[in-house]
Amino acid sequence: MKNIFKSIGAVLAGFAAVAFLSIGTDTILEMLGIFPAPTEVGLFVTWMLVLAFIYRSIYAVVGGYVTARLAPNYPMRHVVALGVLGTIGGIAGVVVGWDLSQHWYPIALAVTAFPLVWFGGKLKKPRQPIL
Repeated sequence: MKNIFKSIGAVLAGFAAVAFLSIGTDTILEMLGIFPAPTEVGLFVTWMLVLAFIYRSIYAVVGGYVTARLAPNYPMRHVVALGVLGTIGGIAGVVVGWDLSQHWYPIALAVTAFPLVWFGGKLKKPRQPIL
């Protein structure tokens, strides 16, 4: 029973890493005036979407790594769970955000969620015996 909580925690930690890093970066870019304020919906131009896609992709890799690192066992199973959650969230983002930006952006986030998280999980090296 203890491992199930660790497993859930590992997946949630990876999800939280992606969410907090993404929202934090969005907020900083808005405060600096690089991105429009949240009330100015639909004012993103292509270079802004490309920038957001790049840092969100990096954060997805980080989330996969965090999940694999914290998983009590079978790290890639946990990473797959995170990847599935990310893909479902990405599909929801396509539906909800269809008219909020250029269509390629939410589609790209949904399509790349799983492979980026998986790649992050693969970056975590297996534990090596000391001797």
